Amino acid sequence: MEYSFFDLLKLLGSLALFLYGMKIMSEGLQKFAGNKLRSILAAMTTNRVAGMLTGILITALIQSSSATTVMVVSFVNAGLLTLKQSISVIMGANIGTTVTAWIISVFGFKVDIAGFAIPLLAFGIPLMFSQKNSRKSIGEFIFGFSFLFMGLSFLQSNAPDLSKNPEMLAFVQGWTDMGFGSVIIFVLVGTVITMIVQASAATMAVTLIMCANGWINFELGAALAMGQNIGTTITANLAALTANAQARRAAMAHLLFNVFGVVVFLIFFNPAIAGVKWLVANTMGTMDAGTQVAFELSTFHTLFNVINTFLLIWFVDLMEKAVSLIIPKKETDEEFHLKFISGGILSTSELSILQAKKEIFAFVDRTKKMFVQVQKLYDEKNESEAVKIYSKIEKYESICDRLEVEIANYLNKVAEGRLSDHGKQEIHKLLREISEIESIGDSCFNMSRTLLRKAEKKVVFTDEVDKNIRTMMDLVKQSIEQLDVVLHSNDNFVPEVDKSNNIENEINNFRAALKKHNIVSLNEKAYTYEVGVMYMDFIMECEKMGDYIINVVEAHCEVPKAN
Repeated sequence: MEYSFFDLLKLLGSLALFLYGMKIMSEGLQKFAGNKLRSILAAMTTNRVAGMLTGILITALIQSSSATTVMVVSFVNAGLLTLKQSISVIMGANIGTTVTAWIISVFGFKVDIAGFAIPLLAFGIPLMFSQKNSRKSIGEFIFGFSFLFMGLSFLQSNAPDLSKNPEMLAFVQGWTDMGFGSVIIFVLVGTVITMIVQASAATMAVTLIMCANGWINFELGAALAMGQNIGTTITANLAALTANAQARRAAMAHLLFNVFGVVVFLIFFNPAIAGVKWLVANTMGTMDAGTQVAFELSTFHTLFNVINTFLLIWFVDLMEKAVSLIIPKKETDEEFHLKFISGGILSTSELSILQAKKEIFAFVDRTKKMFVQVQKLYDEKNESEAVKIYSKIEKYESICDRLEVEIANYLNKVAEGRLSDHGKQEIHKLLREISEIESIGDSCFNMSRTLLRKAEKKVVFTDEVDKNIRTMMDLVKQSIEQLDVVLHSNDNFVPEVDKSNNIENEINNFRAALKKHNIVSLNEKAYTYEVGVMYMDFIMECEKMGDYIINVVEAHCEVPKAN
């Protein structure tokens, strides 16, 4: 079989289309169905068993564990699934893929999702040009979905076709008489083959051909099947290359899950092989050698995934910690996720309100980080680095928008339950808080837009303007830090509120003084009108942020009336 450099370029192009599809699909999901889909997925994955069953169901329906794990990675990347939820779904996907194998064996039926990819684009293109943002987002999702599966299909078709050229692997006959060493070698061979052809079904076809030709026995065929389980994880890890830390961890969990299973089965390899042979012989009756090997391999593959899942389903928390240690979160990684609110069944009203309050504290912490990035952007002289910081602030702002909606939806659900008048007033207070906190994020984003415009136009502030802006930013920093103190001061917040009011008065007075002085400076031509506009835009946005901060303080300190 010839495999030219042009074929290699087609393979790399297929990978590029696959990764781009993953990115567009994740972004489209995030924009359109984020809140609704997250609620559905959260309900389907309320515990590890429910998550596993969800993985089995999805994989059995779409008949591709690779497709399921890639979608799970995209859901994690979009913040629709937590890492813990994704691990149980991935475990279920491994069992689901064995259902697919039996369906193909018994009925010879397999859905070709890639076949629907191009026709789907006909529906996606009108939506992409729609004036409505929600329709555009659906169009993006359709395009991403189509590109992802087209890329996956092209990856498989442009990879070396080993299933039709098994003679390429005839050399492995020389490794069949090395005892347990042969088993290890064939696990590695199965891993490499699946990584190359990007399809576990193709690896199984190669394995069956090699067994039918008598090149290898069932034991070594089982070793190839185990290697296939490790090799198939490369698809999810490829999809996670462009994703955030949580998505990369989900893909890594898939790899660890299968590696663990292979290690366990290697330890008990001989008893496992003997058990499968006995099970097939006593349940399937008499059959020809080729059919018997096929059923033995399918049975082994099923037992491998079922037993592996049964062993690890109780250690999802431990796997989450392990992948978090292997893939530490970088400073540049920032993804949306709620820390204290889950999408499952609501707790008691008191506990639900407490969870919402904790989430609001985390929300404030995020806006504090956002303002730190604004200060960093102000000091950044390199234009390309400034664009990176601006992109990070923009991502923060998008996360803040989603946090507001998620927390508000949660509080509204709590409000639908049986609450005292005191509890209802408490929820009203919290809803007001999150609205104002989101506005703080908006102000940070507006400041960053002014600073990016300044960098792009290469505008230089005078020393006096620079000093005034830094003074204003220091006041705003004091204000948001004091907000944190107020939120954590429990009932004794009167002195802390006074401090917040004093800082707010300083911000207002300083803004008023700078506004008057700016007119004088422009008349005296101390700086250009363009500088004056950007200067005042920034100062006014700082003052607005101070207003939003004091609004949060006032909302927090509003004492609900007792029954």
